[in-house]
Amino acid sequence: MQQSVVPELAHTDSRPMHWLATATALTGVVALSSLFQPGAAKAAQSSAGTEPKPTPAATAPPSTAGVDFPLDCGPVKEVVVKKATGDLDGDGRPETVAVVHCDSAMGTPPDGVYVLTQAAGATRPRVVATLVDPKDRITVTDFTVAARRVTANLLGYSSDNVPSCCPDVKTAATWQWNGRMFARSAPAASSSV
Repeated sequence: MQQSVVPELAHTDSRPMHWLATATALTGVVALSSLFQPGAAKAAQSSAGTEPKPTPAATAPPSTAGVDFPLDCGPVKEVVVKKATGDLDGDGRPETVAVVHCDSAMGTPPDGVYVLTQAAGATRPRVVATLVDPKDRITVTDFTVAARRVTANLLGYSSDNVPSCCPDVKTAATWQWNGRMFARSAPAASSSV
């Protein structure tokens, strides 16, 4: 019998007993593996080519506190007068829609309507859309967020000669996310207030 040059490889000489032990061990592994089978896989089938969207973890809607609204109020502060939340873009994360104006003691300050979102991991929400610009001199009433739509009645002015205290035109408006932007539907006929 010849000694292996490398002692670690001394076991490479195969004998019949070695093959019998290997075959017995392999048979034991196969037998035991048949006792521990995984359960049947279950998968939901999507219907007619529509892929289910992953549902992100539930999150709280963005807060309006500390948001830098694109509104110039000069020496007075801005006030959030109305807000509502809902998932406007269908991604499973709620957005907040806020009606904001400057805190004026006289007249009817114009409103701005802003959509806020907050990305996962972000520390503050941000304004992603302006639905009503305060420069348009509009006051918002009957404001709701439902069925992925923002709806409101808008009070405005028939001309620049109408005093700010007394809007004289009422228009219904609806906005819906179309995948690129919030599209305003064609308003119904405006009516005098």
